Amino acid sequence: MTLTHEQRHRYTRQLEIIGEEGQRRLGEARVLITGLGGLGSIIAGYLAVSGIGYLRIVDVEQVEATDLNRQIFYLSDDIGRDKPESLAKRLVGLNPFCRVDAHMERIDEKTIHHLVNDVHIIVDTLDNFTSRHVLNRAAVTRRLPLVHGAVRGLYGHALTVIPGRSACLKCIFPERPPHGTFPILGPTCGVIASVQASEVIKYATGIGALLLDRLFAWNGRLSDAEIIDVERNPECSVCGYIPPEVA
Repeated sequence: MTLTHEQRHRYTRQLEIIGEEGQRRLGEARVLITGLGGLGSIIAGYLAVSGIGYLRIVDVEQVEATDLNRQIFYLSDDIGRDKPESLAKRLVGLNPFCRVDAHMERIDEKTIHHLVNDVHIIVDTLDNFTSRHVLNRAAVTRRLPLVHGAVRGLYGHALTVIPGRSACLKCIFPERPPHGTFPILGPTCGVIASVQASEVIKYATGIGALLLDRLFAWNGRLSDAEIIDVERNPECSVCGYIPPEVA
């Protein structure tokens, strides 16, 4: 992939950081974003404008009025419309160089195989751990990096999983927390979404250090963040079979 003059001009400010080779890598990257709510929609926006070449975006919900306090790429006119279709139009408008593949589907054992097919990076912004664990198993099985994030109220966390090199979600969250509607403030989504988008860009371009075995934990009530070390479980039912020499 050769950058055009228009692309060089568009990405001028970040070319100073990642260089033309990094920008080419972004253009060749294929990213799956699962869940298009407060995290996923923002991440998709940041990745589209950064120059990611292909985004596969997946959700099973329609836009509701209660989404609009944090899901900033949807408008009042979008209420009642499918999230993937509505977001895809915004993303292409943000950057016509980004190809967007929208899927109105639920993440489960049946759909996961074709959704992860031919992508390079998986982004987890789902709102329940049943689906997250489906995604985690697929990432480990296919040796695909998984960028995980979650938010609740004024709190959130993020980390990156590289199968064979770091702890997977099952290692860190062996039990599924109860599922239900929870409070959330828009800026909390912004913080965690920014961290996740940065992880995708760093992985694709090879710059910086990833959040491997390190959980970024955000406390918005105190405006404080910390890094919590986590460990891979050698007896993990999902990733424990990977030989140590591969790690």
